[in-house]
Amino acid sequence: MLRYGISEEQIEEALDTPDSIAKGDKGRKIAQKRLNGYVLRIIYEEDLNGKVVITTYKARSERYEI
Repeated sequence: MLRYGISEEQIEEALDTPDSIAKGDKGRKIAQKRLNGYVLRIIYEEDLNGKVVITTYKARSERYEI
C-alpha cells in the first residue's frame, strides 16, 4: 500500500463496491476498481471472519479488462 500510495479507504471501497471480481490462484479472488487511469487490484481470501487482503497494487488499465 505504501509503495503504490494506496489508502485503507481506497481498499475498503474497492472491496465493498468493486467494478469486477476475477478468480485468482488457490481459490483467491481479485477485486478490481478503476482509479485515475489505473486499475486498483486487491488479491484477497474470504474466511468465516470476512475478507483477508493478501496484497494490492495499481496496474495500467489497458492490461486488465474490467
